[in-house]
Amino acid sequence: MSDFSIRRKQMIYTLSVITGVISLLSCFIDTYLNIPQIIYIHSTTTVIYFLAAFIAKKGNLRFSRFLYFLSLNVNIVTTSSFIGQEGGAEFMFMFALSLPFLVFSFKRDKIYIFIFSLIPMLLWAALYFTDFNLITNYKVDVSKSSNLIYPLSIIMTLSLVMFQLLYYSKLNFRNFSSIHSNREDAIEASNAKSNFLSTMSHEIRTPLNAVIGLSHILKNNGPRNDQVENIEALNYSGKILLNLLNNVLDYSKMQSTKIELDNIPTDLTVAINQIKKIHEPSCNKKGIKMNLEVDENLPIVLLDIVRFNQVLNNLITNAIKFTERGSVTLKITKKKQTDTIVTLLTEVIDTGIGIPKHKQENIWEAFTQASTNTNRLYGGTGLGLPIVKSILESMESKVTIDSKENKGSRFYFEINLQVSLDQELNKKKKIKALLVKMFY
Repeated sequence: MSDFSIRRKQMIYTLSVITGVISLLSCFIDTYLNIPQIIYIHSTTTVIYFLAAFIAKKGNLRFSRFLYFLSLNVNIVTTSSFIGQEGGAEFMFMFALSLPFLVFSFKRDKIYIFIFSLIPMLLWAALYFTDFNLITNYKVDVSKSSNLIYPLSIIMTLSLVMFQLLYYSKLNFRNFSSIHSNREDAIEASNAKSNFLSTMSHEIRTPLNAVIGLSHILKNNGPRNDQVENIEALNYSGKILLNLLNNVLDYSKMQSTKIELDNIPTDLTVAINQIKKIHEPSCNKKGIKMNLEVDENLPIVLLDIVRFNQVLNNLITNAIKFTERGSVTLKITKKKQTDTIVTLLTEVIDTGIGIPKHKQENIWEAFTQASTNTNRLYGGTGLGLPIVKSILESMESKVTIDSKENKGSRFYFEINLQVSLDQELNKKKKIKALLVKMFY
């Protein structure tokens, strides 16, 4: 049984006991007022309330709730028929009408909330239209109803309402204390995990960088032909491990802390050209073409260029990895611009293996790829796209995919960037454009 069900069981048990005690006190009052008909009613319902409490204690939550509500409504309508409107029955009906919202689960028991809220409404209407003669025409002395029973009805109703308020206040206090404690534990565990990953990644990267550097030195020192392949394999494996460490560390940081952007004035044209220089050798090695299509006259924008480059590098690296022939294209288009905001559409398009429609949702999950064959044939951690998604969400953007199997893929996103008001950078850009026109 879940914690929520346990709390509800305890509430039903306590509520049944309190209502049973109130019903028992009513028996003594009925005896004092010499109203034998109502004594029988209250005696019977007292037994039923305590029976509901016993059943709830044993764990049968559903039956105990049904028994309690049926007894409560029968008790109210029968007592009201003997006492009349002067007994203040409407207050008890209002309590019975609202109680199901507290006792039943709104997710699982909507139908029961509706039924047990509708019953007191219908019973009240039936009493009203029958002039409170629904069960019997016999009525208790009006003076007793007005002077004694009416105040007692209000006191009993208020007592039950106060119990509900105090009980739920107590439960909320416990839950919030538990949530706060669990939150602190989760933060502490997350920080410990991040510290561990950070420490281990730095400890591993130090010798790994040495391995990669030494493999470059060995390759440049004129190795024998039979050694070249082994040196290249060593260098490639080292880079794969380094990329794995970087991705795991980045993803861990993004999960445990909020991504904080460091927006600085950025010339996107220069930044994009650098990205092409980084990835073009990989394309040439595979015999595919690296295309760059960037609108002219892009303004200087405020952008976290490190994070933006991380997004583009991950998307382009994936595109190159899964493309055996054809091309990979990075395209940035200016959709609209005002004095302060520019909207850019960024696309990474490849002619690779593509992704089946039913697998396109899975690729955004951490450590998940389109298929088991993908990891076996192409390698990778499955963290590149989740990192892309997290960064773009922090930039208030969303990456989308259009892809057909064996036809290629197109990853794209729109991003709104603030135009930089740095006059010096704008001035330098204009001078650069003027020089280009003069000499070319």
